[in-house]
Amino acid sequence: MPHEIPAVEATPAKAFERLLTVMNTLRAHCPWDKKQTMESLRLLTIEELYELTDAILEQDMVEVKKELGDMLMHLVFYAKIADEQKAFTITDALNSVCDKLISRHPHIYSDVTVEDDEQVKTNWEALKLKEGNKSVLAGVPKSLPALVKAYRIQDKARGVGFDWDDKKEVWAKVEEELAEFKAEFNIEEQQAHDIEKAEAEFGDLLFSLINYARHIGINPENALERTNKKFISRFNHVEMRAAENHQQLQDLDLATMDSYWNEAKKLGK
Repeated sequence: MPHEIPAVEATPAKAFERLLTVMNTLRAHCPWDKKQTMESLRLLTIEELYELTDAILEQDMVEVKKELGDMLMHLVFYAKIADEQKAFTITDALNSVCDKLISRHPHIYSDVTVEDDEQVKTNWEALKLKEGNKSVLAGVPKSLPALVKAYRIQDKARGVGFDWDDKKEVWAKVEEELAEFKAEFNIEEQQAHDIEKAEAEFGDLLFSLINYARHIGINPENALERTNKKFISRFNHVEMRAAENHQQLQDLDLATMDSYWNEAKKLGK
């Protein structure tokens, strides 16, 4: 017989309880849900997270709502599996994060005074070290994409004062790293003296550019993703124009493709 469908709820607490009820039912009776493990869910969760970030960048609040719901479902699923393994419960997880937030905000829950958000971040990193973290950078996940990881490493280092105050010094570092890359890669001959050294210097150059972006208030991940989306949109226009003219893309010369590309730019793509 079909299971009773939990009623739609009007409060956050009741709606969260409804999600727990649905998850318990699915875990007990659905063949797919019964089969899942934390490991099998991991890649699906990563996919859901990227779908959420796409919706945020596109400022599509309908999609943001949907993807937030999907993420909450995944988090509840992990907690359900942990509960079955007698490791912890969803209540334990919720109380744990509340305890951490209270502990890391003494300017709210105690008598500590802060002047601005930078001091809050500094206190946060200091408290983490007091709690037993061996390194300020220990909290940066190893599996983060390199660009995001670089940004987080730099931001955490700044939290303990390891950073430039003058943006001009940061830009000077970019120019220094560019010069070092040029020294390893001959721009005129388009050839590296030593490809491994050139790669290392290119990495340093990217790291310094990410650092400069952070200093001027630009999130480099968001900036690059917007450029990716812009490129895709314009390239799709090139493909569409080629198809309209019964042309094969690979047979077009660069000048024709460039003219289609410029059309896309004029159209605001």
